[in-house]
Amino acid sequence: MAGFRIPHAREYFETLPVPPPSTVYGMLLSLVGEEDRCRHQGAELAIAILSQPALSVVLRTTWRIKDKKQGPGMGSNRRPDFQELLSGLRLAIWLRPGREAGTMPSLFQRVGDVLANPAASRRFGALALGESTHLVDELRPLRHGDLTNARPLLADTDGDLSLTLWPNHVGSKGTVWGQYRLAKTMVGDTPLEQAWITIRRAEQPGSPFPEGVP
Repeated sequence: MAGFRIPHAREYFETLPVPPPSTVYGMLLSLVGEEDRCRHQGAELAIAILSQPALSVVLRTTWRIKDKKQGPGMGSNRRPDFQELLSGLRLAIWLRPGREAGTMPSLFQRVGDVLANPAASRRFGALALGESTHLVDELRPLRHGDLTNARPLLADTDGDLSLTLWPNHVGSKGTVWGQYRLAKTMVGDTPLEQAWITIRRAEQPGSPFPEGVP
């Protein structure tokens, strides 16, 4: 079960049909036990949905800062909100070193090592995709037949999905966005070039990631 809140959604938390690239990247960092999210900047990933998840709505209590005189979760600092959740979501994720080719070992190598020998991973906590309560049930290499109904995420300036590549958790400034769409079918067993997404921060002086790179 997972939910990927549409940006700026309030009171009723609608979910995106697919996790943003930044969320998938964060999950992979957690998998390999990496605490520095900048370490593998430049890694490239591709995402495809393998299932048609069921959509449900729950009523939950959310915390906010409305009155600084009251404690966290007290009085007006909490409120009920509706949240959409996806059940039975299955994803395919591909990785390649991309622009982080000089980082050794690359995220591609580290994830491969963990899949080959899970006991060798030095990490802590449960593996989640998004919120800490949205746990990953299984993570394994692709098998024959997994991609039968795959719907890859493709970069498209006219796409209907605005997804984060790099979030700024303090404010909106510095957040990197991309425009995408979910294709109806997948051609072949490997992602098209249009499906590869470069994980990068907002452009900074001296950045190796020029503006406009998807």
